[in-house]
Amino acid sequence: MTGRAGLLDELSTLLRADSISEGIDTPGRARLARAVIATVVVVANVVGAAMVLALTLVVIPLPEVDDVSPFSYVLAAAAYVVVAVAIGVVVGIRGQQEIIAWLATGGPASPAVRASILGMPLRLFRLQLTLWLGGAVAFGTFVATLGAERGLWVGLIVALTGLTTASLAYLLVERLTRQVAARAMVGAEPSDLEGGRGVAVRGVLAWALGSGIPVAGLLILAVRTLLPSEVTRTELAVATVVLTGTSLVVGLRSVTLAARATADPVVGVAAAMARVHRGDLAARVPVYDGTEIGRLQLGFNEMVSGLEERERIRAAFGTYVDPAIAEHVLREGTDLAGEELELSMLFVDIRNFTGFAEQTTAPEVVSTINRLFERAVPAIREHGGHVDKFVGDGLLAVFGAPRRLDNHADAAVAAALAIADAAEAEFAGSLSIGIGVNTGTVVAGNVGGAGRFEFSVIGDPVNVAARIESATRQTGDTILVSARTCDLLDATDMQVVERPAIELKGKSGAVSLFAITRSA
Repeated sequence: MTGRAGLLDELSTLLRADSISEGIDTPGRARLARAVIATVVVVANVVGAAMVLALTLVVIPLPEVDDVSPFSYVLAAAAYVVVAVAIGVVVGIRGQQEIIAWLATGGPASPAVRASILGMPLRLFRLQLTLWLGGAVAFGTFVATLGAERGLWVGLIVALTGLTTASLAYLLVERLTRQVAARAMVGAEPSDLEGGRGVAVRGVLAWALGSGIPVAGLLILAVRTLLPSEVTRTELAVATVVLTGTSLVVGLRSVTLAARATADPVVGVAAAMARVHRGDLAARVPVYDGTEIGRLQLGFNEMVSGLEERERIRAAFGTYVDPAIAEHVLREGTDLAGEELELSMLFVDIRNFTGFAEQTTAPEVVSTINRLFERAVPAIREHGGHVDKFVGDGLLAVFGAPRRLDNHADAAVAAALAIADAAEAEFAGSLSIGIGVNTGTVVAGNVGGAGRFEFSVIGDPVNVAARIESATRQTGDTILVSARTCDLLDATDMQVVERPAIELKGKSGAVSLFAITRSA
């Protein structure tokens, strides 16, 4: 059984149409396809003829007929097999011309080719069953001229054997076309699987081949024994042993084939699901099963494609939008309702940037800004904030929304200190920055229109943060914070020094500011 399974797998692999670098060119696959169809027809019919001869001459004791030698049955069976094989091969190959033409030319399969491949096992099943039912009528009629009762039994035995042959051809072709179907179903739509057979068909045929037909043989034997006959105990015992042994051996093999045909694609989907669970969104399964399981394979691929597309969108979204905002939008949607919150805002800017830009090439200017942001953005995220927007050579960061932070003032000042340290290490005094931190009540929510939105904060405290950053040029400090921010600070690893009140643009009176540095 293992050897035959290996041969089937090898033939199936050779029929693949997705590559011509495996020793067989594309037209060669078309020739091989014809050979495979012919081989299936020949093998199935020879097996069927052998079964007929065994059942009629050895296994089932039939009424005796004078002047008929067993050799005449062999000749008749051989003649019929030749005729049936010739008709089966010619009609079978002509019925698969679309598939053969596709194999000969390569390229993507059309919906007609996909339907033809998925329907091939059932078409060959019907063809073989038709030929054998015709043979049952022909043999039964021929033998009936010698003895009516014997002709009836022979016709019934041939008909049951024909069902066996057709079922065997179905399971063989289904197995052999697996790789071809996998290639043909690349890019298929769910509607392309509508022409396929069902799992029930496969199961019923496996039952018929492995159990139903042998049991029917036992039924024939029992009826034949109950009727007035001269069946001996030895004949009855031999027939029972042969039929039950056949039922056990062939039944196991046919059920194994049907079970593998059903289990293999399910196992493939399960293995691919495990890969997806580990984060491999490139996992796909070949769609080769024409039953409901094929729809499962196709549905799995579509699901993973959707997940992969979502991850691409998420990655692109996260590149241009802060990850915290991306997660918020993906989780909450674009609800326009704002929310009043007390937050801390951090504004950082490069000092004397205009003069620097006038003396530096544009690529170097952009590179310098990106170097600063590559240090500043991770520091902001590390302390629970998010970048609200980039403003030329500066940026605005928000702490406390959309991710809630009870210690948003401490987080904002800690991020400011980390940014100041990083800028000093990166630019070594060649460029300096100013950072302003302010805490106040703002409206946080999605802002925009006409399908274009961004999560932002609106309110006077945002403008004050920018003004406080500008004030660092007057005081000479790197970090200045407002009085409200200073009141909320709990950290002890920093020095807070009050500066003289400064009038900020847009404010009616002087504003108290505090310089922040790390503790010595």
